[in-house]
Amino acid sequence: MQRLVQGIHQFQTQIFSSHKDLFERLDRQDQTPETLFITCSDSRISPNLITQTEPGELFILRNVGNLVPPYESMGGMAAGIEFAVASLQVKDIIICGHSNCGAMKALLEPDELIELPASRAWLVHARDTERIIWESYGHLKGRELLHATVEENVLVQLENLRRHPAVAKAMANRMLHLHAWVYKIETGEVFAFDPDRGQYTSVTGTVGLVPLDPDHRATDLSI
Repeated sequence: MQRLVQGIHQFQTQIFSSHKDLFERLDRQDQTPETLFITCSDSRISPNLITQTEPGELFILRNVGNLVPPYESMGGMAAGIEFAVASLQVKDIIICGHSNCGAMKALLEPDELIELPASRAWLVHARDTERIIWESYGHLKGRELLHATVEENVLVQLENLRRHPAVAKAMANRMLHLHAWVYKIETGEVFAFDPDRGQYTSVTGTVGLVPLDPDHRATDLSI
């Protein structure tokens, strides 16, 4: 806790004072982010740091495994997505998975969840990911299998996302684009799924910025 208190002091005396106009403007105006960023709760992931964005530029939703439950499940994720799309009218939604994801490890090794019943119940929303992995990637082992699971899970969650009513409506009106990203912790690289190539490519290249077309479906998105 002392480390956090020291950090607050540093923020107030150094960071806030040098960006006072920004924070005053944010307080006076309604938020107007252009991007909804859905990612994992993992403490090693910092969306604003990765994207070098300032307060007010990203609307961020986080949970274990960057999962998107079906709209019918309601709950905090559905409310956040609906608010971002229908009220804030974001132009882009990014689902960002990451390397060495503990949730995806648990999906591959369910025995780890014996004493974590809530986590086991939550990962039901990644059941399609599990099915795809064992049907198509059974030949992989170790880190390669985990990485494939991370990548496929992002695509599965995008399929869940497009079924949310507000998302479906905005996409039908060509007002919203979806993006599948994977962040590689050990190198700082970010890869985006390119639907034309059927694979993930670096976002620093132009092909990495191609949004997913509304007509694509999960069968089209699998690597």
